[in-house]
Amino acid sequence: QVQVVESGGGTVQAGGSLNLSCAASGTIFGINVMGWHRQGPGKQRELVATITSRGMPNYADSVKERFTISRDNAKNTVYLQMNSLRPEDTAVYYCNVRWLNGMMDSWGKGTLVTVSS
Repeated sequence: QVQVVESGGGTVQAGGSLNLSCAASGTIFGINVMGWHRQGPGKQRELVATITSRGMPNYADSVKERFTISRDNAKNTVYLQMNSLRPEDTAVYYCNVRWLNGMMDSWGKGTLVTVSS
C-alpha cells in the first residue's frame, strides 16, 4: 500500500510565503516524476510544478519565478516553496507521485492554501 501525505498548508497574506512538503511511503519504488497540482474554488485541477528524479523542474507559467520545487530522493519527499503569494494562488494543493518507472500514479488528499488580500 502506498501513502502520499502533504503538509504545510495554511493561511497567509498576499505577498507572503509557504513551504509545502509531500512524503511518499509504503511499498513504493521506481519513483520518477513528483509534482504538485492545485484546484481553486470553482476551477479545474491544474499543474503547478513537477520535478524529475534527476532534479529537472517544470513550472506552470503562472508560478514561474515565484515557486520553487525540490525533492529529496532518499526520503521520497518533494517540496514546494511558494513566495510572493497571490489571492489567486488560493487552492487545495495535491501531491502526485509517479512510480514503478511511470506505470503507477498516486495522489495525496491535498492541503489547503488560502491567500488573503
